Amino acid sequence: MQYVKSFRDLEVYRLSRQLSKDIFEATKKFPKEEMYSLTDQIRRSSRSIGAQIAEAWAKRKYEKHFVSKLTDADGEQLETQHWIETALDASYFSTDEAHILLSQYASIGRMLHSMISKSASFCTQNPRTGDQ
Repeated sequence: MQYVKSFRDLEVYRLSRQLSKDIFEATKKFPKEEMYSLTDQIRRSSRSIGAQIAEAWAKRKYEKHFVSKLTDADGEQLETQHWIETALDASYFSTDEAHILLSQYASIGRMLHSMISKSASFCTQNPRTGDQ
């Protein structure tokens, strides 16, 4: 991927960072008694998505490791969707808020699946320089 020089250039990474900020802001209104349970869980899983994408980028030399880390990122986005639905069930999110967030996380999932299906193109070394 010659136009992508860093994981920071990946749209999926940028979107995951933005959504983790959105989750942080949205969870500020959760009740205090949720601080060490739901609030902590949803913040951790949402932040982990970008971290897993960054780790995947670092492991591009080994395609199976790259795919494994992207799979971990996908697991984190699904976990985040679970916590969004849990917050909706507790009326901490409106139906509209939850729908928007769930839709955006589903988009991340589609991007990750696309990267996984095209993993070889991310992991191929440049034949002239040996660089990835």
